[in-house]
Amino acid sequence: MTCEIRVICVGLPKPFNGAELSAIAKAPVEGRVKIRAFGIEGDMVADTKHHGGADMAVHHYPGDHYADWNEWLGGHELLAGPAAFGENLMSLGLTETQVHVGDRFRLGTAILEISQGRQPCWKIEHRFQRKGMVARILETGRCGWYYRVIEEGEASAGDRLERIETANPDWSVARVFAALYDKANPPSTEDLEALATMDRLSEVWRGKAAARL
Repeated sequence: MTCEIRVICVGLPKPFNGAELSAIAKAPVEGRVKIRAFGIEGDMVADTKHHGGADMAVHHYPGDHYADWNEWLGGHELLAGPAAFGENLMSLGLTETQVHVGDRFRLGTAILEISQGRQPCWKIEHRFQRKGMVARILETGRCGWYYRVIEEGEASAGDRLERIETANPDWSVARVFAALYDKANPPSTEDLEALATMDRLSEVWRGKAAARL
């Protein structure tokens, strides 16, 4: 499976909510960019306690969800451009139901591996100035996902993202996200045990599963 990466975006921490900083506002980069173990060169996180690190080096959000968000929000200027959700990579044709924890992809000369979905936080609602968005992400599972960088390299907008390895085929990002965040349908003990011991799932999300056993 392949899809085109339409834009690659980066951002630096800026004032966001009073004295608080955030790098959720990102902009497209031109030409080839270096993808390092810590993320895309030129991109930074402000809240290193909850964001960043090897397991959250690169954030991918499907552009497929923009139309639904635009309808639900009644239109929003942020959705007219890329990186509305603070993503580094935006594509069409690849969503949470089609990718799995541990899947590996080649992008340019880099190799990326899905580590977890994205847990939504208040910053999305503050950025859009709309309440209820976090609840909707939890309800729909349209969370996006993070990659860790297996091999550093370079890439540019327009490159194909090519899946080169499928891991945990029974555990799509959508299913993992639902198991950990869908309060209406709690996971079975067997599912939690599977997640708690899933090698390629991020340490943080393995811990979430283990804490519920």
